[in-house]
Amino acid sequence: MIAPSRIEVSVNGRSRTLEVAPHHTLLDVLRDDLRLTGTKECCLVGECGACTVLIDGRPVDSCLVLAVEADGAEVTTVEGLAIDGRLSPLQQAFLDEGATQCGFCIPGQLVAAHAFVRDTRHPTREAAEEAIAGNLCRCAGYEQILDAIMAVAEAGER
Repeated sequence: MIAPSRIEVSVNGRSRTLEVAPHHTLLDVLRDDLRLTGTKECCLVGECGACTVLIDGRPVDSCLVLAVEADGAEVTTVEGLAIDGRLSPLQQAFLDEGATQCGFCIPGQLVAAHAFVRDTRHPTREAAEEAIAGNLCRCAGYEQILDAIMAVAEAGER
């Protein structure tokens, strides 16, 4: 048996020191060890985007990242998007635009959209569509999701 590794990671602004098994993914650690269940487990092969988180500001599928690879990183989950315990403008826009449908894909959609809105100076609907291309929605709520993203991006709310 291989011994666990100690990692230090900041999750949603909180420093954490964790003992992780070498084969555990970041998704495993977030959901099972830290009980941050907003990040969803679905395909486990990087196809659906339900487990999207930010690592050092970049959207990644947490099912494809070994927890030990996150050592020293800043990780943001959907729970970390809220501002002072209130919904972020993007989270509120998803509600206002009816973009939540069944809700399973929404955490990953929100995290990917957050990075897009934060990083894109002159957003277009086509660029927003590309930004969330790795996040699948079984309910086909893409129009409402894009409407919500563009409402926030066009308002300049970062």
